[in-house]
Formats: sequence, C-alpha cells, structure tokens
Amino acid sequence: MKKRHWRFGDRNDGRRVRSLCPMNVVSPYIMGPRNDSQNFFKDSICIDKAEEYLREKKNAGLKSFSFMHVIIASYVRAVSQQPGLNRFISGQRIYARDNIEIVLTVKQELSLNAPETVVKIQALPDDTAEDIYRKMDEVVKSAKNNDNSGFDKTAGFLKHIPGLLLRFTVGLLRGMDYFGLLPRALTKISPFHGSFFITSMGSLGIPPIYHHLYNFGNVPIFCSFGAKYTENVLNSDGSVSKKKFVDIAFVLDERICDGHYYASGMKLIKRYMVNPYILDERPENIIEDVD
Repeated sequence: MKKRHWRFGDRNDGRRVRSLCPMNVVSPYIMGPRNDSQNFFKDSICIDKAEEYLREKKNAGLKSFSFMHVIIASYVRAVSQQPGLNRFISGQRIYARDNIEIVLTVKQELSLNAPETVVKIQALPDDTAEDIYRKMDEVVKSAKNNDNSGFDKTAGFLKHIPGLLLRFTVGLLRGMDYFGLLPRALTKISPFHGSFFITSMGSLGIPPIYHHLYNFGNVPIFCSFGAKYTENVLNSDGSVSKKKFVDIAFVLDERICDGHYYASGMKLIKRYMVNPYILDERPENIIEDVD
C-alpha cells in the first residue's frame, strides 16, 4: 500500500479519513458501540466453478487449499478495488487501515476440548489466491505445532491478574485504544484489531452464524460460512440441474461506508468467489482510499 506522511490525528495502524461527508463524520457519535452499528447480510454462493478450481489447486500440490482461501482472497481483491471495505472506526473517527489483516481462530485438533488460538495473516492488495494460501499455511502450521502466538502469551499474562485489577487493566487498554495510544506491538497481535474476521461453520457441518462484532478493538467485518449443499435449480430454458452452494453470512459495521458502497463491495466479493480463476492474476490497478 502507498506510504503516506503521518499527520496529526492518524494512528499507528491507520490514517484518518478527512474528506468524508458530514453524515459519515457524525454517525459514529450517534451509533457509538460497534454492536449498535451492525448490519447483517447473507447470500448463497454457487460453487460449481470453485469446486473445479479447488481440485486443480490440490492436484497442483496445494493439498489443503479450501474455500476459505477463496473467500479471503476474494475479500483482499475487493479491497484492492474498493478500499473503503478496509476502513475502521476508533475513537468515533473513521480511519483507512495501513495494511490488510485477516483474523481467524484455529483449533489444534477438531475435538470439543482441544485448545484454540487466534492467528492473523498480513495480506497485500495485489496478493493472488496462492499468496493467501502460503501465508495462511505458514501461520496455521505454526499455531497447530503449539507455538504460542503473541496473543496467547499476552492473554496468559493477563489471566494471572486478579479480577478487579484485570477489569481496570482492560478498561485502561480500551481508553488507550480510543485515543490511539495502544502500541503497534499490541494492535499487531490483537485479534480484536484487524480488517476481516472469518470463521468456518462448514467444518462443523452447520449453516453460517451471524457473529457479533467486538466493541473492543476495530474489526469492522465478520464473515461466517457454512457447509456445502446441493440444490435443484430451475434454468432459463425450463430444465432442472443440480448445483452446489455455500451460504455465507456477514456482519458489517455500517459506519465505515454507505449502503451503496457496501452493496458494490459484496457483489464484487461474490463475483470472485463464483469465478475464483480471476484471483490467479494480480489486479491491473490498485485503488487508494480517499484522503
């Protein structure tokens, strides 16, 4: 992403967006908490072409390539064209994030009592689907090999603080975050600070949930997707064919951009998921967010 000179009011994880219309500036004060500003969006994605794409990737040696990689790569590519999807609210102000941070929870094994951790992937706007796969593969393997993440170490330290003092400590961190005073070392490992949080319900065999946004931190988009299923579809010529689908649910912080912008962004993400071959090529142009 293009490097800009720091200006007063910017944060260590993003620059303040100063050219927005008055409604955008005022709305974060009217709708203060993030979970008071949530919009819910759900869609069904035909994955017939994506299934073919996944088979090709696995045959090419990317053994664990999955639809989650396609979703993440689709979001990253959409941000390269509509960077407003990567804004966030902090301290009642709108910021354009300096990078793209994908957050997901990883279990060391698929059992009820298996420990879990949160990992973050640092993506670039011109990343291909294979770039996303390699970055994600690296951090997930590290998490599953019991390598404690920075967040695990921080949480391990905090859990030893007595309850009342811990409440004060979290309140202090929240206040520092409001004024942009949290060190970058903390926001970099925090699962509550990022561009896009994703979770798979498909691995559990259930439909997607609408996962709430966190008031702490600044993640503006939470994505959940469910199990694959087959459905009979009526074609335009009157014939019926079987197609495979995945339901996907988004919870969105409505304050970062307007409804038209969000709708365009969701359609763009869907376009890439329906035809992920687009994600093998780098974007011709990367669009920067407004000043």
